[in-house]
Amino acid sequence: MGVEWEIFKIEQLMSKNRQEQEYIVEKTYDRLDSRIAPLPNAEYERCRFTACDFSDADLSDVKFNECEFVACNLSLARLANTTFREARFEDCKMLGLQFDQCNSFGLSVSFQHCVLNHSSFYQLKLKKTVFRNSQLQEVDFTGADFSGSVFDNCDLGNARFDRTILEKADFRTAHQYSIDPELNRLKKARFSASGIAGLLDKYDIEIDRLG
Repeated sequence: MGVEWEIFKIEQLMSKNRQEQEYIVEKTYDRLDSRIAPLPNAEYERCRFTACDFSDADLSDVKFNECEFVACNLSLARLANTTFREARFEDCKMLGLQFDQCNSFGLSVSFQHCVLNHSSFYQLKLKKTVFRNSQLQEVDFTGADFSGSVFDNCDLGNARFDRTILEKADFRTAHQYSIDPELNRLKKARFSASGIAGLLDKYDIEIDRLG
């Protein structure tokens, strides 16, 4: 009974600490280096992060609501149960991020001029996500739902699409992708004529453009 009571008290204390997470609103962080000054485990609302270095940082359990990241480095940051709700990333370096480890409830992100190579969106539901002018080389989209999403001028070289829902997605200006129509859901997805080859890679055929 005594041991069980001690365990109960420890669990209650841990729960209380989680509930007392600091709440930070509309604050700007400029050139923060997490190796020198780690970002506090808190809930951030409408905050802006500019030229911050979060590479290899532990952002687990941190909550970002309607926050903006500009020219930041988040490569290999740990994202266990991290919350991103309406988070916007611009000109960010984001190599090897495991978005599939984030808190999936309300997950909503957009990317512009970002490098996301080797990242993972495995089995996430991210409808209508916008990627613009970004590198998505060797990104894992396996089992994810990106229906209605936009891949505007994005490099999808060696990105993995397997049982991915891409209905009504826009790939008209994307390039270097290889998507098997038999393994993915592409109903009403949009592709340019020049990108048709990316849907036929498995057949090992050559397509010549006349004229």
